[in-house]
Amino acid sequence: MPDVSLAVLALLCLAALAAGWIDAVVGGGGLLLLPALLLGLPSGTPAACALGTNKAVSIVGTSGAAVTYARKAPVDVRTAVRIGLAALAGSSTGAFFAAGMSTDVLKPVIMVVLLAVAAFVILRPAFGTAPAPGPASPRRILAAIGLAGLGIGCYDGFIGPGTGTFLVLALTAVLHLDLVTASATAKIVNCCTNAGALATFAWQGTVLWRLALLMAVFNLAGGMMGARTALKKGTGFVRVVLLTVVFALVANLAYAQWLA
Repeated sequence: MPDVSLAVLALLCLAALAAGWIDAVVGGGGLLLLPALLLGLPSGTPAACALGTNKAVSIVGTSGAAVTYARKAPVDVRTAVRIGLAALAGSSTGAFFAAGMSTDVLKPVIMVVLLAVAAFVILRPAFGTAPAPGPASPRRILAAIGLAGLGIGCYDGFIGPGTGTFLVLALTAVLHLDLVTASATAKIVNCCTNAGALATFAWQGTVLWRLALLMAVFNLAGGMMGARTALKKGTGFVRVVLLTVVFALVANLAYAQWLA
């Protein structure tokens, strides 16, 4: 356990709880959890330890949310796992190229895309309110594997913030899922990508396991509560949270790009 005060430890656990809830509803919990770790860990702690611990915490909450969703939401687990395996490959590729490439050029592009997405969701109130009749066609499943799996998985390895939100949007648009089912499917995909990243961080020895275990308990509780809230409140509620997270992500990227 790192040398932190009880007050800081309590704040980290509360951040893990809130991040689990946000991530379960619409993705983007890392926008809260990772900065909390970076600020809360003692000065001089390598950033890789924050990244590794973040993955160890978030995979527990994501898994809990995925199980909660799978019990009550009409999730096609087979399709979700196929997309998840593609995302795992994409994430590994993105991480490989991230080592030698600056993300400063890409971040403004991501901000523009996010603002366009927000405008689309606002101007199309019916987006994600009801699924298409019948199962998705093989062509749509392949498109989802390419876009949500390889494409967004690569983004996750290259930059990372907002991956869960992008997954929800892509799955809603490509597979014509409602927002609740898209959130449920995204959790299964996230489990696959988080597992691959965690394995890498664990191999590198950059996971603070005792702290991660404590925070994971709160993240799990938040994830399960968030999944239940989304299932109970429905797509309208998820839509509001989605827009809130999109604008928060734009602000986060803008700060990192021009003010930090």
